[in-house]
Amino acid sequence: MDDRLNESKEFVEIAVLEDDDSFVEEIEEQFTDLLKRIEDVELRSMLSGRDDDKNCIMQIHAGAGGTEAQDWADMIMRMYLRWGEQNSYKMTIVDILDGDGAGIKSATIEVSGNFAYGYLKAENGVHRLVRISPFDSNKRRHTSFASVFVIPEVDDSIEIDINPADLRIDTYRSGGKGGQNVNKVETAVRITHIPTNTVAACQSERSQGQNKANAMRMLKSKLYQLELEKQTEELDEIEKGKMKIEWGSQIRSYVFHPYNMVKDHRTNHETSNTQAVMDGDLNDFIKSFLLKFSEN
Repeated sequence: MDDRLNESKEFVEIAVLEDDDSFVEEIEEQFTDLLKRIEDVELRSMLSGRDDDKNCIMQIHAGAGGTEAQDWADMIMRMYLRWGEQNSYKMTIVDILDGDGAGIKSATIEVSGNFAYGYLKAENGVHRLVRISPFDSNKRRHTSFASVFVIPEVDDSIEIDINPADLRIDTYRSGGKGGQNVNKVETAVRITHIPTNTVAACQSERSQGQNKANAMRMLKSKLYQLELEKQTEELDEIEKGKMKIEWGSQIRSYVFHPYNMVKDHRTNHETSNTQAVMDGDLNDFIKSFLLKFSEN
């Protein structure tokens, strides 16, 4: 960053000495780039939590409401996939349950990259959509809900002791929407930790062994999160903070009708550019959350 700053200063000095306006556009571009780098460093400095630097696992669930809510959950999933693409994160859909006719009932996404959990923990909670339903022949306005739950991924340095006798392992056939890529053998794996009723599933790999290994890794992450909650004596507060996927519990509202607005109810940050947000432009919302979080 120092080299970039020195380069910009030299451009300014040359432009002043030569009284040359042709440098203005390039100087503005360099300063814009510098400002973005400073903001990135500023934001990264807020990520000092225990697991902020880890990869993470994101779970998306449709709320009540059938096709309408399932379509919204699908839109939310696309939004995060686009965010990951724009910010150089590897986004892997490891498990997905298609909706009844449209959308998805649930999805699990593995997010790999620097400080993935630190950034995406800002997205934990219920997301509310208000729009004219494309599934309503009377063109009425509908409100839909989807929940997002993000946990840090456990790395190999953390020991999680699991008794094999406490596990139930089920296999099933995996496939995509509309029956695409349906396997003829049961390669998908679902593992249930019976004492805690914690479930992890994976169907993204071609072999049952690979899916089992991935599901076990996700299960360890979930059990690790449970253990952290116990160790820090925050379990009661977390339970109180868990909200039903319904009216009044949302962290963010996405309004497409009668006006355009996305508003985060925790920070009051908002924008009228709903299309950009649905295309993955979430960094201002994440930054606002982290700024407020770091102040508390």
